[in-house]
This record gives sequence, C-alpha cells and structure tokens, in this order.
Amino acid sequence: MNVQSLLKGHNFLFFGLLALFIPFLPLFLKGQGLSTSEVGLIIGAGGFVTIIAQPLWGMISDKTKTLRKVMLLLIFMTAICGFLLFNMSSFWGLVAAAMLVYFFLMPLDPLTESLNYTMTEAAGTSYGSVRTYGALGYAVLSLIVGYVMKWFGMNSISILFVLLGVICFIIMWKLPDAPTSSTPVTIDGLKKVLTNKEMILFLILIFISSIPARMNDTFLGIHMDTLGGDTSLVGISFFISAASEIVVFALSYWWLRKGKELLIITFAIFCYALRFFLSGLVDSPILLATIQSLQMLTFPIYYTAAIQYLYQIVPREWRATGQTVLALLFFGISGIISSSVGGFLYNAYGGHIFYYTIAGISFIAGVFGVGLLLRNKKSISE
Repeated sequence: MNVQSLLKGHNFLFFGLLALFIPFLPLFLKGQGLSTSEVGLIIGAGGFVTIIAQPLWGMISDKTKTLRKVMLLLIFMTAICGFLLFNMSSFWGLVAAAMLVYFFLMPLDPLTESLNYTMTEAAGTSYGSVRTYGALGYAVLSLIVGYVMKWFGMNSISILFVLLGVICFIIMWKLPDAPTSSTPVTIDGLKKVLTNKEMILFLILIFISSIPARMNDTFLGIHMDTLGGDTSLVGISFFISAASEIVVFALSYWWLRKGKELLIITFAIFCYALRFFLSGLVDSPILLATIQSLQMLTFPIYYTAAIQYLYQIVPREWRATGQTVLALLFFGISGIISSSVGGFLYNAYGGHIFYYTIAGISFIAGVFGVGLLLRNKKSISE
C-alpha cells in the first residue's frame, strides 16, 4: 500500500474516532444521568485540557522533528482511555476519563492536518484529495454510531472506539515520517511567530468565529433530542453534515486560491451565520437535520482556507505548532467558552434563542473578517 493510500486510511479512521467522541459524548454523558450543565462542565474542562495538550504535543513534535512517533503514542493512549470513558458510570470517573481522552485525542487533530499538508505538499498532490477521506470517515462513523447507540446502548461504542484506534495505530506504524525543516526550533523563533501582527489578527478572527461553531457541535445533539429526535437522527444529522464536506474537500484544488484565503474564510463565516439562524427557526428535528447540509459552505471551506493562510505566514519549522495554535482556538479555548456559556444559554433561554445568539456572533465575526480584508487592501495600495 503506497503512502497516499495509508494517509487516506489514517484520515478516515482518525476522523471516525472524532465522530465517536465530539458529537456523541454529550449524548453519552446525558444518558448517564448528567444534567445539561454538568455535560457543559465536563466538555468545558476538556477544553482546558486541550489548551495544555495541543501546544504541548505540537511543540514536542516540532522539537523532536517527528510527527509519526508522537502520533503513535497519542493514538495508543486514546484507544485505552476511550474504552475506559465509555464504560464509566460515576460522575468523577467520567470527568477523569473524559479529560484523558481530550489530552490524547485532541492534539491528534492539528498533527494530522500538519501531516496531511506537509506530505501532500512534498508529493505534489492536493491536500483536499486526502482530507476528503477524513470527511468520509466522520460521515460514515456518525451514521453507524447513532444506530449502534440506539440498538445496543450507550456503552456499546467503547468496542468500536478501540477497534478504530487499533487499526489507526497499525496504519500510522506503516506510514513514513513527514519531511521536516532543518532550521532549529528556538524560543525566539516562537516569539516572532506569536507576535506577528498579521498572525494575531488572523487568530482573533478564528477565535471569534469558532465559538458559535463549537456551540453548535456541542449542543446540536441535545437540541435534536429536545425537539423529539433520537440518537439515530443525531447520527444522520452529523452524517449529512460530514457527507456534505466530501465534494468540497475533493474540489479544493479548484476553489482554493492563494491570496484569496481571507476572503474565502469570511464568506464561510457568513454562511455559518445563515446556517445557525435557520437552525433557530425550525421546530422539526428532521428539518434541523436537513439544515446540516449547509456544512458544505462552512467548515470545509473555512478550515481548509485557514490552514493554507496559516502556512503562508508561519515558518516551516513552526508548522506543527502553528497548526496546534489554530486548533487550540477552534477546539480548546472556544470549547471552554462554548460549553459553559452555551450550557447556561441553552438552559436559561432554550434552543431557539441559543441558535439566534450564535448566529449573531457569527455575523459579528464576519464583519470583523470584512474589516481585515479592507485593512489588507489598504496596506497593499499603500
């Protein structure tokens, strides 16, 4: 099996693991008797762990100049901790096990994206051609897990989690390491990266726009349940969402243009605002599931353009760390805010106001994106 096939297989399985964890953890925790606030507390605590774990493992990868060995360790520990989590019933046991999964699983996301971009760049192939298989894995496993939980109970996904982890480990074992820069990694180099004004403004945009996106990821399943949908419909919703990404990722070579990334990101943010506004309007869980097809205009466009823009402004030797900072904002810090504030908002005002609010936040982020575009245009003209 060639390197590109192995890389596609890793993406399918890893994003399949994410599909077991991100959308279904809130439902699993609620099924264990926890309140919405307690679910938000655990996911928020997971965000704190992610803040530490993602930059830590990213810097370890950059310092040791190996993605493969770091990822092998993380996959192995993720499988073990995931099995423990989905067989846990006590509150504090759930908290501890969830924190461990966050610590080992979430750093794999930016490292996988760094691996994808670096290896496809070296091979002269499209990033989207590989990342498509991640969307496919997320879609397929979302659908499967929804029915597995419905037919066999909440705890049944622990075996599926371990199985995916084992196969993912074997594939990563066979993959060669990604090419790295010979430039040494230093603290001064990191300071230059993190104090770059263009980088700071870009990260602010990512931070503001990621909060409503993460709120939706966390509470979509719960809102679906509130409207009368079951776990199988939640699975179908995330399947529709992820399946809609596949064509967009596959055609990224056609629509993703260098120098246009900020414009593309801003367009996707406004599409997020529209998607969340429509989600707030409907009362039918089936209509809510259908609206998730708008994912094709949001996440795959937003995140692919963000990665390409990031890699243009970050030195090669700091790519893994830069990628972890991006993921840290999208999955870590925003995860804390989205779970805690989102839990309060949903409990206090209900799902419709919840979705109108995050639509408003997305719109504000889009306006900020327009401001950055005008700033860049002005600086070029000068």
